[in-house]
Amino acid sequence: MEAAIGWDDATPPNETVDDDGNPALDHPGFGVADPRAPRRRAYDDPDVTALRQRLRERNGIFGVEIVDPADVKRAARIFRRDGFVVVRDLLDAPHLDAIRRGCARALDAILSAPGFGARRYVTETQRLPHRYSYGTCSASRHMMHEREWTALIDLPTTTPILTEIFGSADYLVRGGGGDVCLPGAIEYQHLHWDQKDSLAMPAGRLQAAAKLGVELRTRPGSNELDLATQRLIVERTAPLVTINFLLAETTWENGPIRQIPGSHASQATPPVPADEPEWMRRSTLVGAPAGAGVFRDIRAWHGGTPNLSRDVRAMPNIEYVAPWLENYEFTQCMPHERWAELTPHAQRCCRLIRCERGVWPRGAGVMHPLASERRRAFERGGN
Repeated sequence: MEAAIGWDDATPPNETVDDDGNPALDHPGFGVADPRAPRRRAYDDPDVTALRQRLRERNGIFGVEIVDPADVKRAARIFRRDGFVVVRDLLDAPHLDAIRRGCARALDAILSAPGFGARRYVTETQRLPHRYSYGTCSASRHMMHEREWTALIDLPTTTPILTEIFGSADYLVRGGGGDVCLPGAIEYQHLHWDQKDSLAMPAGRLQAAAKLGVELRTRPGSNELDLATQRLIVERTAPLVTINFLLAETTWENGPIRQIPGSHASQATPPVPADEPEWMRRSTLVGAPAGAGVFRDIRAWHGGTPNLSRDVRAMPNIEYVAPWLENYEFTQCMPHERWAELTPHAQRCCRLIRCERGVWPRGAGVMHPLASERRRAFERGGN
């Protein structure tokens, strides 16, 4: 990967594009504008320098807890309390080197798409500039055709924690991707959740809650659960969990992810960027080392932050579905040959996303920032 990647001054702040790469008239999807962003995407711009100084002075959650992978129960307790937990040493050196190579290769494929005008990069459809999603840039919507990603599914450092969080080893994998933030991503990504909880209480969820220690109390004279019990169930039974793996230490300037503690159990809507308090903008996971990971309840409010460094910040992920989540829709995004390479536990987790033998996932292997090009690749089938 080229050393001088990022910091494209030709791309205006907050500019988003439509499916075909044309400037969008509004900011849909992940392209919500940040009204406090610097006015130029230049490393030495005065606004950027001032923002860098503010972040140097104060960025990061004070006293953020980073636990050891062997401390399984503590990790699960923090996860249920905050909606996320940072765990160090998830990846050994071979796994870390492999996924770094895989992410670099995927980013090279994304950035090799034709540019326009004097621009160095094509902004991903509906996203703020200099930010890409490995999953959405893949025409298959996942990276399950790549060994570097499938090797992360069942690790001795992650599987015990997932089992404790879900209260069962019968969880499933829906896919994987992650995001990458280039140097010069000067905007804050708006706070959002990846999926809101339906608040449905199927039997499987109630059983999971009871197994996790929730006493199922009902309202007097009724079979309906009381409000306090419903709140505990929502807090403790995450429908989906994502593990984001950190390929470099998160610092105050390289675009650390921000997480709002406790927001996974909230039914409120995250504030729009203009109304976000400063503490939310700086509620970031600074200090997490390379090889660590963030177990995230995807209902929790989170967002990207400015990468004012000169380094790419990549954060690949694997996405897991709770055993009790009935009628969840899975897509066949994993080739059979990749599935056959997995551990027996990972094979069970991935049984609903594997393709039949000899069938290649539609669109897998095609990486492009524009939705129109991904759609064409998917419609063609194969890679």
